[in-house]
Parts: sequence; C-alpha cells; structure tokens
Amino acid sequence: MTRSRCRLGRTGWRIVPRLAALLVACTLGVPLPVWGAADTLTIGITQFPSTFHPAINLMAAKQYILAMALRPVTDYGHDWKLRCFLCTRLPTIENGLAQPIELAEGGTGVAVTYQLHPDATWGDGTPVTSADVVFTWETALREGTGFAAREEYARILKVDVIDAKTFTLHVDRLTYTYNAFGGAILPAHLEAEPAAEPAEYRNRTLYDTRPTEPGLWYGPYRITEVASGSHVVLEPNPTWYGQAPAFGRIVVRVIENTAALRANLLSGAVDYVAGQVGFNVDEALAFERDDEGTFDVSFVPSLIYEHVDFNLDSAYFQDRRVRQALMYAIDRKAFVDALFGGKQQVAHSLMHPLAPGFDPEVRAYAYDPERAVQLLEAAGWRRGSDGIRINAEGQRLSFPLMTTAGSRVRELVQQVLQAQFREVGVEALIRNEPARVFFGQTVTQRTNPGLNMYAFLSTPEGVPVEMLRSDRIPSEDNGYSGQNFPGYRSDRMDELLDALELELDPDKRNAMWSELQQMYADDLPAMPLYFRVEPYVVPVWLSGVRPTGHQVPATMWIEEWRAVE
Repeated sequence: MTRSRCRLGRTGWRIVPRLAALLVACTLGVPLPVWGAADTLTIGITQFPSTFHPAINLMAAKQYILAMALRPVTDYGHDWKLRCFLCTRLPTIENGLAQPIELAEGGTGVAVTYQLHPDATWGDGTPVTSADVVFTWETALREGTGFAAREEYARILKVDVIDAKTFTLHVDRLTYTYNAFGGAILPAHLEAEPAAEPAEYRNRTLYDTRPTEPGLWYGPYRITEVASGSHVVLEPNPTWYGQAPAFGRIVVRVIENTAALRANLLSGAVDYVAGQVGFNVDEALAFERDDEGTFDVSFVPSLIYEHVDFNLDSAYFQDRRVRQALMYAIDRKAFVDALFGGKQQVAHSLMHPLAPGFDPEVRAYAYDPERAVQLLEAAGWRRGSDGIRINAEGQRLSFPLMTTAGSRVRELVQQVLQAQFREVGVEALIRNEPARVFFGQTVTQRTNPGLNMYAFLSTPEGVPVEMLRSDRIPSEDNGYSGQNFPGYRSDRMDELLDALELELDPDKRNAMWSELQQMYADDLPAMPLYFRVEPYVVPVWLSGVRPTGHQVPATMWIEEWRAVE
C-alpha cells in the first residue's frame, strides 16, 4: 500500500481534487505523507490511551487498540448476542456448562465452565491458561490495584482449575447475563511481580512500563512500538491461533484535532479513520456530500451515550434543583439539529431507545429556561450585579466545564452549553485537557468541581453497576477503581441494580428498568445529551470493517480486514 501526497484511491493515482485539503494540512502543521510498506495500514484516532492495561481506566481509544492484541473470553457480536472469543463453546444452562448452585449463606449462584482455545498462546510462546485466569481474579480483588470493573471479579467466589485450559467460575448470583465473562486476562508469568505491591501496581504494570513485551498479547497483533501521545505500532503475533491478519503492520496515529485528522486522510498520511474514536458526524456529512467515490460513508446507531457528569460532592450541585435547572436550560434538539444534521438522537436517559428495557414514558426535560430560572431562585441562587447568580454566602455559580481537548464538535457543544447556561445566570468556564490527562486523572480522581463531558459505551441491556452503584465511586482508598465518577449515592438504586441483574423474567426486568430510568431522570447524576451515531468513512479499497453499534469495536475482527484491488 504505497502512498504519496497524491493518492486517494487504492487502485489508482490521481491528483487530490480538493486542493484546500492540502492547504489545511500545511496550515495545521500536518506532516505530508511518506512512502510506506506495501502492507502497512495507518489508522487515525483522536485520543491516546492513558494506560495500556486492559483492566485499568477503561476508555474507547484503548479498547479500539487492544481489540487487535487481546480477546475477551466472551463478548457481544454484530448481532448484539453474546458469543465466545477466547473460549471454545459458550456455556449455557441448557448445554450443561452452566449450573445453578445453592449458596451456603442462602440464595442461588451459578457455576460456569469455560474452555480456553487450545492454541491460545501469549506472544512469547507461553500458553494462555487457567492459571492466568486465577491470577487475574486474585489481582483484581486486591485493594488498590485500580481495576475499573472490579465488581465483575468480586462476584466470583472461587475458581476451580479443571486443567490447563478449563476452569469453572463459582459466581455469587445467578443473573440473566450469567455466562458473560468479558474481563481481561493477564499473563501471570509477567505481571505477578509488578502486582506484588497492589498500591503500586498501576505504576509498575508492564502494560505501561514495557508495553512492547510480546508476552502481554495473544491477539492477531501485538504492540511493537509506543510513542506517547503520538502513535502505536502493531505487528502480527506469530502465536495467534486464528485467521491470519492481512496487514504486516498497523500504525495507529493519534491526531487530536479532527480537522487535522481529515487533512491527513485526504492527503494519504492516514489510510483510515477509526469509527468510534475518529470523525464527528458533521465531518462525516462533509465526506458524504463532497466525496467522489473514494469513501463509503455510513452512520451506525450506537449505544454511545454522550453526557455531562455533575460532581455531586461539589457545593454547586448538591441541591437537585440546580441540576434540574441546568437540564431545563439547554436546548438539546436545537444543537443536535444544527451541529449534526439531526442524525444524533437526543437522550432523555442513559438507555438507548433501541436497548431492551427502554421506557419511552421516562421523564424528559424540554427546553424551558423560565423553569430553569424558577428552580435556581428556589435553590437560593439570585442574580448578581454581573448577571451571574450568587448564593447567600456570596459564592458565584461559576464552575469549569471540561472535556477532551481537540474534539471540535465537543468544543462546539461546550460553547452552546456555555451560552445557554449564561442566559439563566450560570457561568461555565471551558477548560479542556488531552484525553490521557482528562480520563487518567481529572475524571478518575474526580478533581473537577464542575462538569465533565464525555461518552460511555455499553453492551445491549448492560446493567450500569459501575456507573451508578454507591460502592463504585473512585477514591484514593480503593485505588480509584469504579466508574461512578459523579459520586452518586442511593440505597434504592443499589438495591435496584442488584435485583435487576438477578431477575430472569424479561417482563419483570422491564419494570425495574423503568424505575431505574425514572430515578436517573429525577436525581440527575449526569445530564443526558445525545446518543451518538458512529460515522464510518471507509476507503473503498478497505473491506471487512463492520461496526457493531455497541462497545465492542470493529477492530475485534481486525484479522478480517483486507485491502481489495
């Protein structure tokens, strides 16, 4: 796949018809493309991962990269149904590989037996075994290791090792997703030493201190080069047991400015831009409008939930009336229509309308600035001399509004929110950070007293335990585990989350989903903005890129990607 500044198509050479694109590239300081290996695929993304550890600080950019180098035991496919990736057969109660068990202290658990692929091998030749599963589970349970989804491991009462490739998880409850095991597996032979000191593990893990170590990876590719903030290089893993990947080298380039990302794609410096962490809808619309047959453009509905977190421990937002006022103050439909051509779907809840359990009758906040003013006045916030509201102590209702730097659309949304908040006497100060800092520190450590705007990805009918349960609030004491970043605390929500997972009857589960959505709308730990469509701008010469619409990225099938003549 040789490239020069004039290449736009896979099979032909022609001058770029949009001279403006190259001028933009020069203006933005984008390096002009260079000659590359014929089997190199260069992918552009907008964020650099804050860590390469698969279980610490989950973020979409990291998932996108690691899906090429690792595989979960189970996860959801393109049909939104659970399937095996690392295992050989999906356990079910019907096939006998999952069995309900009565727990000694009462209640019903489940014993689920998985068999790892017999040829699954770490990149250094060491087999992936049941011992790795045990090590991962034990590491996750140690306080301070920083596992983001620790709850999944905490529910495992014990692991029975049947043989090197077969193990049984004894789980403390029988849920409707009883056979899902999407947690990462770590190489015990490499990570045992760094994990010996749990409080230091997130700083000592080889995934960050030595990410090019072959033994960390068992997917079709392994990471061979990392330049922080710049790029990641992956090359075929010789121990991969599945279909051989087509490209001899994958270069993932991080270009946080989406205008520069577009210029790089048009100039040929980037072959393809990731769907989940790449272009925004407006940029994809421009491709759809202007393209001359070089790209296939599609918009895929997804479970990506764009929202704004409140910091509920902040003095600004402890009064629920203030949170509700800010919801009434924003006109989400107007900016979705203006910025995204109406393609994004306004969110009234954390649940997508396509997801099982969605309740269309859930409370919705229409644009009503007068109602916003009434709620702010009732909460004790009066307009000050400069138009910004103050409370009885003279504190101004002024706080940071933060998101990932370089995302032009998010920055535009920020400006709209800022202007609409200002109309009701609220001052939002725009302060953005690179994604690796924003997610690695600010969001995880909850240091922003104001608002954080970002997106969550989910699985179909995934219960938001990590987002909403009280014991999943990150703190120094728990090594900043969990993803309840607003700090939401509700005994009833905790009970509901626990009961929801255990309810096997879909109708009864739907009633619980309705209550959860109503509580979320009333309490507002976060402001729902919209559900993103994933814009895919795929060069016509690249086949095999199939989006899922949920949290599993298209790179989970990277071995199917091919260059077609």
